[in-house]
Parts: sequence; C-alpha cells; structure tokens
Amino acid sequence: MTMLSQRDIVLLSFPFFDLKGSRVRPAIVMSNDGYNRSSEDFIAVPITSNLKFRDYAVLITNEDLESGRLIVDSKAKVDRVFSVSQRLVRMKVGRMKVETYNRLTDILFKLLKSQ
Repeated sequence: MTMLSQRDIVLLSFPFFDLKGSRVRPAIVMSNDGYNRSSEDFIAVPITSNLKFRDYAVLITNEDLESGRLIVDSKAKVDRVFSVSQRLVRMKVGRMKVETYNRLTDILFKLLKSQ
C-alpha cells in the first residue's frame, strides 16, 4: 500500500449502496501523516466537478496544486468530511499546495467552532 500524505489528492473506489459495484471519485487527504501511518483509515474531503455555488466549498484548480493535475476545475466539499479505508485508494493524482489546504482547514474549523 502506498503511504498517503496530508494534502494528497487521491482517487477512491466508492462502493454502491448494494455493494454490487463501485464508482471512482477524487478526494483530498486531510488527516496528518502520523495518523495516516498508524491507521487503516484516513480522513478526507470529497471533490466534485459540479461548480455551482454551495456553502463550505472551495474552488480547486491546477493552480492550487504543487504536483499532479486535475482534469477539470473542481470544488472541495469541506462540509462532507469523512473517514475511509486506505485500501479503497486507487491512485494518487496530485498534491495540494499548503495555502489551499489551509483554506480548507480554516473552513472546517469554522464549521466545528461553537457559535
């Protein structure tokens, strides 16, 4: 298994509800490298190519990557954070710049902070 690093953009094989098939979707690795090394899972934020306005989403373009490439401009859906098995990772497709990752974590912290 390839070591996942925080800020990696990966393709995941998501099983359908009936578990008879799956779909490949991109996501950003949010969990830190220590957690990723010690756990079978990792924490991620999904990426969508649907660019319509939505709260708690960040536009991601190839300018936001330090390596790799997105096929199309996309949005990170920060309010959809989830935990997933590292075994479902098909491949790494890129790595997000620190500045962009920090925008995601700022939004996530705002979501978790008491009003």
